[in-house]
Amino acid sequence: MRVDAHGISVDAPAGWEVRITRRAAQDHEPGSHRRPVLHAATVPLPAVRGDFGGGVTGLLTSADVFVSLFEQDPGASRTALFADSGFPVPTLADFSPNRLQRSIPGQSGGQWFFHVGDRAFSLYVVLGSHARRAELFGKVAPLVRSVRLSSETSGDLS
Repeated sequence: MRVDAHGISVDAPAGWEVRITRRAAQDHEPGSHRRPVLHAATVPLPAVRGDFGGGVTGLLTSADVFVSLFEQDPGASRTALFADSGFPVPTLADFSPNRLQRSIPGQSGGQWFFHVGDRAFSLYVVLGSHARRAELFGKVAPLVRSVRLSSETSGDLS
């Protein structure tokens, strides 16, 4: 099933739940915007979850994976952190337990920063088991390879 919103599209394999939404603007941060975020997982996505999987990654079993594609503010695309141009091509060697946003015993993760046009993104992937990372990478690779990004979002993000 193809999911398409806010200049992001992805093919959702069977057994995956995928949502592309806009994060809530932060009332306490003047000028904050509602940037798009894609969440995909092999577990049901809770209605309330953090941008990088808070509320989801703790639900993963050793057979599950979670993906977050988070759009940063446009100015970030011109910074050194987001210097890589185009969608990354993760490899199995990119995953490690010490690359998790929040360490959960047994899990493995990887994170990539890049830009497409003036859009800056971070791709964050959590594998439910580092020991089974080759098998789980086989689950996540087709989903990640199917992501398409336009160089501009559609609609107002404020």
